[in-house]
Amino acid sequence: MRGWRRGRLTERTRQTATGRTLTLDVPRWPGHLPGQHVDVRLTADDGYQAVRSYSLAAPADTDRIELGVQATTGGEVSPYLADDLPVGAEVEVKGPLGGWFVWTPQKPGPLLLVAGGSGIVPLMAMLRARLASASDEPCTLLYSVRGPDEVWYAAELDTAEHHVHVRRLYTRHAPDDSGRPAGRMTALDLADTPPAAENRCYVCGPTGFVEHVGALLLATGYAPDQIRTERFG
Repeated sequence: MRGWRRGRLTERTRQTATGRTLTLDVPRWPGHLPGQHVDVRLTADDGYQAVRSYSLAAPADTDRIELGVQATTGGEVSPYLADDLPVGAEVEVKGPLGGWFVWTPQKPGPLLLVAGGSGIVPLMAMLRARLASASDEPCTLLYSVRGPDEVWYAAELDTAEHHVHVRRLYTRHAPDDSGRPAGRMTALDLADTPPAAENRCYVCGPTGFVEHVGALLLATGYAPDQIRTERFG
């Protein structure tokens, strides 16, 4: 079924100053794949409706889904979802949606995930699925943010570093122990993930970031059919 379902907000978790994780209970949820998203519909008292798309941040877990919401200044929906929708309130949810930007542990080969800002959300679903699997294939996450206070899932990524390769790349404010000066991602940041025919690359973030990373991957030797992208903004 692809129609609208009622989803009840059960938990809101602060990720950054403007980023939130929303956990919803959606009865009879059909399940989803890492990388898919949903549409969320809000209806005002006067009947006005607004629909926005949000990525699923975790693998399927019975009737529980987890969304990542980045509040945007002047936004019509995201600030309300991020901070004002009461726990226990309901919204309408349609999905899962999308079949291109998906990954499952059954897909063989090394996995390269490249995220910019809140673009980590669908890649986190992939990373969590990878960690929960018995796969011993190499997995690397390159996560680009402006500064340390804009990292989503910080504690979870610290734990993940014991099992997969996680690198935080800071574009404006790098901590003293980062080992890399602040700046945009370069080909040097991809040096530890040389292209191979079996590699799979997933890139998500703002449009400019995705285009920049895509060009770097192609210049490094990755084939176009190895790269899947999802962008916003």
